[in-house]
Amino acid sequence: MITSSQMQGLPNSAELERDARLANAGHGAVSPGEITIGVVIGRMSEFFDFFVYAIAAVLVFPRFLFPDTDATTAMLYSFALFALAFVARPLGSVIFMALDRRHGRGVKLTVALFLLGGSTAAISMLPSPESIGAASVVLLGLARFAQGLALGGAWDGLASLLALNAPQNRRGWYAMMPQLGAPLGFLLAAGLFTFLVASLPEADFQEWGWRYPFFVAFTVNVVALFARLRLVGSNEFANLLERQELQPARISEVVATNGRNLVIGAFVPLACFALFHLVTVFPLAWVVLRADTGVADFLLTQMAGAAIMIVTVVLSGWVADRIGRRRLLGIGALLIGIFSFVGPFLLSGSNAGQSFVLIGFALLGFSFGQASGAVASNFSRRLRYTGAAMTSDIAWLIGAGFAPLVVLALSQWFGLAAVGAYLLSGVICTLLALMTNRQLEMRDQ
Repeated sequence: MITSSQMQGLPNSAELERDARLANAGHGAVSPGEITIGVVIGRMSEFFDFFVYAIAAVLVFPRFLFPDTDATTAMLYSFALFALAFVARPLGSVIFMALDRRHGRGVKLTVALFLLGGSTAAISMLPSPESIGAASVVLLGLARFAQGLALGGAWDGLASLLALNAPQNRRGWYAMMPQLGAPLGFLLAAGLFTFLVASLPEADFQEWGWRYPFFVAFTVNVVALFARLRLVGSNEFANLLERQELQPARISEVVATNGRNLVIGAFVPLACFALFHLVTVFPLAWVVLRADTGVADFLLTQMAGAAIMIVTVVLSGWVADRIGRRRLLGIGALLIGIFSFVGPFLLSGSNAGQSFVLIGFALLGFSFGQASGAVASNFSRRLRYTGAAMTSDIAWLIGAGFAPLVVLALSQWFGLAAVGAYLLSGVICTLLALMTNRQLEMRDQ
């Protein structure tokens, strides 16, 4: 039995992380390539969880949870639950930043990713309303909220580690690499749902087939956890911690000293964040509610769009290193602004929105590829880790979290012009933020 005095002599989690770095000291430095792989795997696992829920929010939960409600209203209810994760995400950042300061980055990531995987796996075992009534809606809401808390805690600083280890003239190239996790995660999630929808009878898919992707998500998170802990235990990460470049600062300090940058940083990526759910979640819902196109066929179209997005994300890195991230984000916002006028016509066309999806994914990749770099560059190195996390949380909340709910509701009253209006509002916010935030361009130079 361990006595209290012995307990006081035991190392805490932060000390154990330092021991892990010492153990890794003889294994050589972690190369930028290894950092890249770890970052991409981590982001892909998060977005896989994200898109598994997003697709189920369209194909499953409206009918599963609200069988006696008309299809459109049930979809709106489902999108309201979908938004809970974005509401919870800033709170998750606050809670897990405190855990990081007290127990270290390894403990924080382990708890956050097991919470993310556990809440996702719990959704797979969700009882139906026929068995427990309205409590099933409450349980799903709690699980979705827990996902948001975990996503806030999963912020690891590895993207900043990658950027800070990048050559000065390749910052745009390295900044785009974490963003590849979004299209890769979508391809994995959409591919799994496409297989299940195409292979199973509708009744079997609605009863039990949809649960399988949520089980898979837990396994993906475990793999991602080990990849990320490998980097957190590296000497490169330790050196940045010692220089306080990746240390978690207190939220109150960031707000007090960098409140202006926090607001501007949150508004910079709004154009692409507004587009994010309007090419992934909303058109799938529109097809389910309005079009005769098969769900599996449309998911294949979206997967083709995600493949195009990979190309344009990579292209964004090449272009940003030549013209600067600020200028690239401005050009991307203007292109999205043009798309806001054309998109509604494409979505209502005879091809069931296929052109809307393919063009939208291409534009999304071009802007989204530099969104994280824009957020991180707003802050001094000591506040970058916490500042980037909070600006990202706020940007997702106001730019994307309620997008499917708001656009679907407005489209019932004003038609598909609401899609263009929502996109245009994000474009205006981005352009105004870029005009204000000259500091971003100065850091690039």
